[in-house]
Amino acid sequence: MFSVRTMEDVRLLLKRFGIWIYTGDRLGDLEMMEEELEEMHRLGLIDKDTYLSARRVIVQQKQMFRG
Repeated sequence: MFSVRTMEDVRLLLKRFGIWIYTGDRLGDLEMMEEELEEMHRLGLIDKDTYLSARRVIVQQKQMFRG
């Protein structure tokens, strides 16, 4: 299990698998990260707890972005 509490943790998790996301569109980046995490979990690359904690961080960021 990889401890995910911040966006930096989410980025580090993705980078461990060679995934770098930066499009210049903050909301688009968050949605793409969410899709990548879902695929990683579906393929068994990350466990359920890691997936859920990373997804929770992204959802919080999306809520902050939307106001």
